[in-house]
Amino acid sequence: MIRFDQVSKRYAEGREALSRVNFEIPDGDMAFLTGHSGAGKSTLLKLIIVMERASQGQVFVQGTNLNRVSRRQIPAIRRDIGVVFQNHQLLFDRTVYDNVALPLTIAGYQPREVGRRVRAALAKVSLSNKEKQFPIALSGGEQQRVGIARAVVNKPSLLLADEPTGNLDPGLSEEIMNLFVQFNQVGVTVLIASHDLGLISQMNRRQLLLHEGRLVEDRPAILTVGSDDGQ
Repeated sequence: MIRFDQVSKRYAEGREALSRVNFEIPDGDMAFLTGHSGAGKSTLLKLIIVMERASQGQVFVQGTNLNRVSRRQIPAIRRDIGVVFQNHQLLFDRTVYDNVALPLTIAGYQPREVGRRVRAALAKVSLSNKEKQFPIALSGGEQQRVGIARAVVNKPSLLLADEPTGNLDPGLSEEIMNLFVQFNQVGVTVLIASHDLGLISQMNRRQLLLHEGRLVEDRPAILTVGSDDGQ
């Protein structure tokens, strides 16, 4: 569960990135965060992973008030949150396997468990045959799949994505979005920041619209007769 209660974020230079934002995303839901460039989408995601702290209001993730966590507690919170970035943030001097294994290695998992989880994550994104390659040899869509595998290798309950299809063509963008749907279907809560309104409209999911730091619209998914996919 994610809950924002009257959340504002003002940076040191005086710019207000978010202003009195309120919303709640239940466990197991999937939603899109939309809005113009600079609307506050990335700032909102940074508050959820405690890269930033709210200036006012309260941010809750899985019942934990993030305003009250210490620096020492932050790594434990982040281990239950997978994050996918637009530019992948892959290590190009390491193989696909090593990139996906990195969160597990940092967390201290045993090599056998690392191998099992990495190969399971790569299988989910259809990259089982690429584990020994280096990212530079992959297409943009494949690099993004590696980023997704790395984000889910810890089996997080919450998956965040910041413009995950921003550098991809429409066909690849749809494939990437369908991967997020698949993770949501097995119970992962998914929040995706994107300005690709055409693609978002095809997904039929809840949309949170930001404008100049304010949440100006909360559009629910449209339920269709005979379908259980419009949660």
